[in-house]
Amino acid sequence: MSKSPSVITPIKLIALSFLVFLFFIFQFSSPVSAIRKDVSLQERYTCRTTVQGRYLVADDMGQVCDALSIDPHSRCCRGKREQFACHGCNLVSQCCNSYEFCVSCCLNPSRTQKDLALNVKIAKPVTAGTYSSLFDFCMGRCRHNSESVVHENAYLSEFHHCFSIPSNSSGSSGAQAEARLAGINVVIGRQGESCNSVCKSSGQSCVPYKFLLLNQCETMQKYLGCKGGCLASVGSDQPAEVVDDAPRDLNPGACLYTSQQSMLSCEGSHQHTKRLCPCA
Repeated sequence: MSKSPSVITPIKLIALSFLVFLFFIFQFSSPVSAIRKDVSLQERYTCRTTVQGRYLVADDMGQVCDALSIDPHSRCCRGKREQFACHGCNLVSQCCNSYEFCVSCCLNPSRTQKDLALNVKIAKPVTAGTYSSLFDFCMGRCRHNSESVVHENAYLSEFHHCFSIPSNSSGSSGAQAEARLAGINVVIGRQGESCNSVCKSSGQSCVPYKFLLLNQCETMQKYLGCKGGCLASVGSDQPAEVVDDAPRDLNPGACLYTSQQSMLSCEGSHQHTKRLCPCA
C-alpha cells in the first residue's frame, strides 16, 4: 500500500520562511557592515576658496596659498600653513593690502564676531539680505567698495581691503560697545586738539584700536551733544563734534564719524572740531 504525499502544513511553511529569512540575514549583513566601516568611504570636508586673486587663494579654514598648492580633492591649501594670517594688514583699521590675507585675517574668531557679521546687510538697501556664513561676510567685506576710494577713481591708501563690521550696522549695540570699552577713559578733547594731546594731558596714552567703538553715532550721542545730528564724513580728526562757532557749511553742532576707517588716528585734529578720544 503506497504512502500518500506529505502535506506542508501552515506551521511548517512559517518555519521554512523563518529559516530563509535567517539565511539572508547571515549571508548579507556582514559585508554591508564592513562597507559602512570602510574609512575610505567616509565623507571628506571640502573647502570653499576665494576666486578673486591672480596668484593667491584663501580657503574657508583661514589659510592662504598659491593656486598650485590647492589639494585637488579637498580644495583646501595643502600642508601645514599659518591659520588666520594677517600679513600686510593694519590691525587698527582692520584693512589689508591683499584681498586673500584680508579674508584670512577676517576669519579669526577673535577679530570678527560671527553673530554681528551675520547681521550685516550685503548691500545698502533695507531689503538686502544678510551673509549666510562668516566666510561669505569676509569675502564680501574685503572686496573693494565705496569706502576705500576717494574721488571715485583712486584708492584712499594701499590698505583698501577692509573687513571691519560697519560702524552703524544693525548688528552693533550700545551694550556690547560699552563692554568692549571696559578700562578705557573716553575723553572729549578741546577744539583743535589731537587725541595724543588729550590723553597725554591726563597722564595717559591714546588707544588707537578702540576708535572703532567710538566711531559710531550711538556712542557719540552718549558723550557729545550731537544737536546738529550725526553725519558720515572723511577725516583723521573723527570721531568728533563740530564746534558751535564753525562755518555753517561745516554743520555746527553735528557729530561726525568717518566712513574711511583706515583714517582713524590718534594724531588727527581739525580747527573746528572737538575729538572723542579713547585713553588708558
